[in-house]
Amino acid sequence: MSSKKKQGHPKGLYLLFFTEMWERFSYYGMRGILILYLTKSFLEGGLAIDAQQASLIYGFFTGFVYFTPIIGGWLADKYLGQRNAVTIGGFTMMAGQLMLFAVNNYVGLYIGLFLIIIGNGFFKPNISTLVGGLYEDGDDRRDAAFSIFYMGINLGAFMAPLVVGFLTDNLFAANKVNEFGEVVMSYGYRYGFLAAAIGMFIGQMLFNTLGNKYLGDIGSKPGGSVVNGMTAEELAVNNKKPLTKEEKDRIIVIFVIFVFAIFFWAGFEQAGSSLSLYTDKYIDRTVFGFEIPTPWFQSVNPLFIVTFAPLFGMLWVSKFGKKLTTPIKMGTGMIVLGLGFFFMLGAVAERGGDVTDVNVKASLIWLVLTYLLHTLGELCLSPVGLSVVTKLSPPRYASLLMGVWLLSSFVANIIGGFLASSVEAMGAGKIFLYVALFVILCGVLLIALNKKLVRMMHGVR
Repeated sequence: MSSKKKQGHPKGLYLLFFTEMWERFSYYGMRGILILYLTKSFLEGGLAIDAQQASLIYGFFTGFVYFTPIIGGWLADKYLGQRNAVTIGGFTMMAGQLMLFAVNNYVGLYIGLFLIIIGNGFFKPNISTLVGGLYEDGDDRRDAAFSIFYMGINLGAFMAPLVVGFLTDNLFAANKVNEFGEVVMSYGYRYGFLAAAIGMFIGQMLFNTLGNKYLGDIGSKPGGSVVNGMTAEELAVNNKKPLTKEEKDRIIVIFVIFVFAIFFWAGFEQAGSSLSLYTDKYIDRTVFGFEIPTPWFQSVNPLFIVTFAPLFGMLWVSKFGKKLTTPIKMGTGMIVLGLGFFFMLGAVAERGGDVTDVNVKASLIWLVLTYLLHTLGELCLSPVGLSVVTKLSPPRYASLLMGVWLLSSFVANIIGGFLASSVEAMGAGKIFLYVALFVILCGVLLIALNKKLVRMMHGVR
């Protein structure tokens, strides 16, 4: 039976699913409280950094998390193999989380964030490449596999803010009295970082104890022992050949979608910075007398992902879905993301504009609807992008080009950090409007380029 007609998925996919789930639990648990940890006062358990500077720190950190994968991908292709790189990356990130837990000052902050940046560089491109390595060229299951894998990412991202938010805002929070005799809440952020480290440890134990059983030789040697159906020996010969015209065209397409992805992620990543700060100050978080911890809202997007990802997985393998090309899917995702920001404009309007009175709150529904549309846009773009990069990449550059794809998030998060830092000066309403209009325009342009890009993809859709 040909690979195109195989049903179901290799068991290795589910091992990678759970490995990625725990790694994302670690990362999103830390990320969900990072901007709050930076901006809260010392008495509240934070580092008392002003919002503008904190937004820049957040943006540069989340940006460089996606810069180092291009280096980690190259090292894996050239020297380490994907499996070793994932292990190195996982334990390095765990060390970073432990540093944030143990040393609650600027030294601990910068060393901890540095270790997480380095570790993610080894981990992120290579686990995604391992997923692609489970399937041969032309296997129709690959897009669906990445949608399933994406559920693992978002299951971890869903659980993390709930667990970490409970630890920081409830279990380890305490009332303290400031110098003015006022009672303030001191949050247990350090225990959130500890929970993130434990999650990373669980994922690495699964990967290292079950990898040989369920992955076989995939990714065990430099260049990948099996990538797109090629053995390590075949890859060694193929490294020595110049790129063909078809391969060059496909690489150009990767860089084109890379540019568009930058603008998508610059808007999307406002969730952890400007949207989080806006939620903390200006959204009515009280439901039935209970005030929802701000970090919990970081779980809304992954909850929607877990809910809708199976539907998108079925859509992509349906008769209709097979007619949709990658540029169409990704362009649609950008338009939907832009539309989502109009709901945040509704929140701004409900408050009477960009007023600074924290007692004037907007309804929670605006935020939830924003996250819903952002999620639908993400499902059209992100797993599809991961999948198409593995299909377009020459096997000998598989992890390197996955790093290039992730590099879009590096640039995007830097841009996003500057956008978030401009909110106080320009007002949230203007920022949300400008982002909405720009990403919608980009989505329309990408769809307009569809025919040209499909020709350059040479049979890949």
